[in-house]
Amino acid sequence: MKKLPGFTCMALLVLGAASVRAETPPSSPPQAPASHARVKRLKVTVLSTMLTDLKGLGEWGFAALIEADGHRILFDTGANPDTVLKNAPLLGVDLSTVTDVILSHNHGDHTGGLVTLRRELAKKNPAALSRVHVGRGIFWSRVSASGKSGEGNSFLAARPRYEATGGKFIEHSEPVELFPGAWLTGPIPRVHPERNWSGKGKVQTPEGLVEDTLPEELALVLDTEQGLVLVTGCAHAGVINTLELARARVREAPVLAAIGGFHLFDADEKTLAWTGGKLREMKLGYLSGAHCTGIEALHRLRELTGLERATSIVGSVGSSFELGKGLEPLKIAR
Repeated sequence: MKKLPGFTCMALLVLGAASVRAETPPSSPPQAPASHARVKRLKVTVLSTMLTDLKGLGEWGFAALIEADGHRILFDTGANPDTVLKNAPLLGVDLSTVTDVILSHNHGDHTGGLVTLRRELAKKNPAALSRVHVGRGIFWSRVSASGKSGEGNSFLAARPRYEATGGKFIEHSEPVELFPGAWLTGPIPRVHPERNWSGKGKVQTPEGLVEDTLPEELALVLDTEQGLVLVTGCAHAGVINTLELARARVREAPVLAAIGGFHLFDADEKTLAWTGGKLREMKLGYLSGAHCTGIEALHRLRELTGLERATSIVGSVGSSFELGKGLEPLKIAR
């Protein structure tokens, strides 16, 4: 288990040049000593998703700003190049002081804004969005799910354009503490058969061409005194697989909040019942289901977990979760 002590410029610039690499995660999450650090102040604000309130642009995509104990991280960058760029100032959010980005996986609805955001924000601050944390496998070649010839991983074309701006990619293969109490999961072991992906694509791994299960997918876990807060882009690896990894590698604590896309929009009742039951066992306190969660799926999970309208919302552009205050759904999803 690795730890990055704060976002010190020297440490991360060296790390960004070399990349963090390790062996492929085991099939089940090993136990490890818990960190004693806890996040004291936390706010997560959605910057890209389908539903929007009085301000902002909606799209099939996801992005969120995480503000924790003085650290600011952009989690995913939306689909269209300028969605987050336009939404942020409408919401009173200045992204020019954000140096670090997390990309949950290679899909364009999570990576599409990266290059545009970096280029535009760097005009104000050369360090803006200059470091991008990714999971091992995000740069692997894909065979298109549609069967068309050519490269199926559109993010490969964005890589040189981003690096040409002076930005660095930091590749992770295991859980890492980005700053005290904030953990990046690294690629997530598939312990339970949560098949939250199309099953049509193929990925070229070091072991050969296999089904593309989005092996690079990672999530962010923030450890607070009240419990764990999960931020995820699509949960292709499964929200339960993700949370079980977090509870094994960070701390076996209740899940205070789960925020992001959970790819349950076409899940059947059996899948939703199992997922809701597991979340209830983990004592889920708040749920903000945005992007690919599905509105009906979100409402069913609300019932299954015993949550209420105030503690379980459809995530919209500008909606937020704040430690000590809970969810702010804005008017459209209240």
